[in-house]
Amino acid sequence: MRLQQFLEHHGLRRNPFTEEDAVVDPVFREHCISSTFHPAWDKIYGDPCRPSTAIVFGEKGSGKTALRLQMEAHLRQHNRHHPHHRVFVIQYTDFNRFLDQFRNSLPVRWRKPEELLSRWRLWDHLDAILCLGVTDLVDRILEQTPQQESEEPLPLEALERTKKRDLLLLAACYDQSFGQSRLTRWQQLARRLGFSTWSRWWPWMLGTVGTVVFPAVAFRTWGWTGLLWPWTYAPVLLSWLPLAAKALSRYSQAWGVQNQVRVLNHEWPQLGKLLMYFSRDDLGGQPLPVQQRDDDRYELLQKFQGVLRALGYRGLVVLVDRVDEPHLIGGSAQRMKSLVWPLLDNKLLSQEGVGFKLLLPVELMYFVEREGPEFHQRARLDKHNLIRSLEWTGESLLDVAQDRLRACAQDGREPKLTDLFDTSISLEELIAAFNGLRTPRNLFKFMFELISNHCQECPELQPQWRISRERFKTQLALFQKNLQMFSSPGVSV
Repeated sequence: MRLQQFLEHHGLRRNPFTEEDAVVDPVFREHCISSTFHPAWDKIYGDPCRPSTAIVFGEKGSGKTALRLQMEAHLRQHNRHHPHHRVFVIQYTDFNRFLDQFRNSLPVRWRKPEELLSRWRLWDHLDAILCLGVTDLVDRILEQTPQQESEEPLPLEALERTKKRDLLLLAACYDQSFGQSRLTRWQQLARRLGFSTWSRWWPWMLGTVGTVVFPAVAFRTWGWTGLLWPWTYAPVLLSWLPLAAKALSRYSQAWGVQNQVRVLNHEWPQLGKLLMYFSRDDLGGQPLPVQQRDDDRYELLQKFQGVLRALGYRGLVVLVDRVDEPHLIGGSAQRMKSLVWPLLDNKLLSQEGVGFKLLLPVELMYFVEREGPEFHQRARLDKHNLIRSLEWTGESLLDVAQDRLRACAQDGREPKLTDLFDTSISLEELIAAFNGLRTPRNLFKFMFELISNHCQECPELQPQWRISRERFKTQLALFQKNLQMFSSPGVSV
């Protein structure tokens, strides 16, 4: 019996259980993203008007990525309905680009994964987060990214000069676009913001005037002989000193940024050229990431929040996911710990107006439970909507399966999950079986294998439209055996 025959008999357009990854799952993206939720959804998502932190631990396939996609979609919807209380979203999910650059910034003797990750710090996370946020914001201002559906244009006229300066300073340090040169992109941003940089020309004007005036005075006073005297050019050199001092200061700052922002690829001559656009008054006293410490990054994060508030964003949400996928991590829980632990800092997680949604592998909970009082005092996980395990009951998994059937139903049909099985299989038995599967991914795998094997072993001339009790029990026992075989018995370090 063909699979499509079985599906059409039960009023289904396609198999609801084909995909296992939410990122590429059309059923989830087109239907379930707005209607199928984990029981802890409200606690994790919180109130977008007052972003809060949530720390979720879940095993593979438990729906962490689905949660992230749902939060992203619901925050977009919130922005459409609340244009004056929008939330800016940063997706902190691709760690490879930052870890690769971090690795290149270290001496060769420290480039082994364990050595490298032991030197990863909170300020490296903040640099990566600022890079993602600033680059996204600059893309939106320059209209180099598709405008969010029904989202109003950014009110650039609301930016005061100090906010424009802050954004341009952030862009100089953190904007990382691969489509244009940094100088060209920064100049476009400055023009779009209407940021005046005329005051930066006075050192050049002073040097130019000195170069013209002093030799002219010497020639008028002493003729050609005056142009041959060395002391004639001493004032000329003095007139260029302010520019030389400014260039020395700006390029030394650029050198410091290149060396201390270890997760980004900076070229200090180009960065120095950008910093030359700022006058002494504009740059004086402003924080720059020129030291290995958190304080400068916190100040820069606050400046970024100030720019966002002026543009109508009342909150900032950082979605952290897929920390087990970078190639340097290699699935090692110990390496994941080295990467994630700097983020577990109460000062960061309690930032006003910022909500961190940390979707972490359940293996890390093993280390949390074994940490001492110093860690728990620093992290204060109890204050941040902690979900120790993203568990699914049999009842909740049954609801997930039913929602997917409904999403794949033909027009006018209302398929039920119980209709797929023999009448001797009670609803309670289904719930008990699903309870042992634990995660949506395991549920999808089991249902796909069960339906496929049922169709393969039924002849087309004698179709069986319900899965028998024997086949259900046999397939469930085999699946649970394989699940136990491939499940890790402990934490890999």
